[in-house]
Amino acid sequence: MSQFRVALLQMVSSGRDQEANLHKGETFCRQARELGADLALFPEMWNVGYAPCPTDVDGRRDWQAGAVGPQDDFVLHFRALASELQMAVALTYLERWEVAPRNSVSIFDRRGQEVLTYAKVHTCDFSSEAACTPGDGFRVADLELAHETVRIGAMICYDREFPESARALMLGGAEVVLTPNACTLEPLRIGQFQARSFENMMGLAMTNYAAPDENGHSVAFDGIAIETPDAPSRNMRLVEAGEEEGVFLAEFPLERLRAYRSCRPWANAYRKPRMYEALGTIQAAPPFVRSDSRR
Repeated sequence: MSQFRVALLQMVSSGRDQEANLHKGETFCRQARELGADLALFPEMWNVGYAPCPTDVDGRRDWQAGAVGPQDDFVLHFRALASELQMAVALTYLERWEVAPRNSVSIFDRRGQEVLTYAKVHTCDFSSEAACTPGDGFRVADLELAHETVRIGAMICYDREFPESARALMLGGAEVVLTPNACTLEPLRIGQFQARSFENMMGLAMTNYAAPDENGHSVAFDGIAIETPDAPSRNMRLVEAGEEEGVFLAEFPLERLRAYRSCRPWANAYRKPRMYEALGTIQAAPPFVRSDSRR
């Protein structure tokens, strides 16, 4: 049976020490390959350990100077590592961008070729992420594995709290969505993530920081809620880590997922999009008006 093996790299960072984060990230990628992973997924903004942007002018300038681009050593190192290990890598970083940096993930295939770069759309504008440029859309791409191709997408942390993020990726054809994270994952948020998997019949994999940076609990759901028409529903969980560091492998059964998606009633099977006009409303109405919201 066709499997897509995603390694959740649950780590403690070295903050803004990019050299230390590079070496640790490489070590964990090599462990992932030894476990047979097809792809290694980093937690959010790994190159700077999700260090927040300071509020003072000099601190902000110094923080922005930590942003890296596609031709910088940090990114090139993991492109080369993906090729060396013959394993895809979903690398997260503060991305250099015009005016203000982006919170991004780049997915390199097993040959080290970039197949997708996604910048976080739902930046946390109520926090230091107001210093980031939001992404401009949700993208999907075909990722070639050794014996299979899987349609993948990405969303980052706060994105998963908006049903529209996962829905847009499902409509783009994503089968498995990768989700770097950097916040506390308590049962409510994990249940919310499971719901995104269920309602879109889509595999989801999320990597969080280990304690004490965050609380771990990296988790993956396969998107298959019912095995047979008469069977009871299942929770779809492939793996859920504890709080400690480690590499946690989630194996997505692609053939089963595709068969399930072809016959069950969720995702895009019976939607009525003509009734959803209000979802495109630009302005917020009370009580949801926020002065720092960027739409």
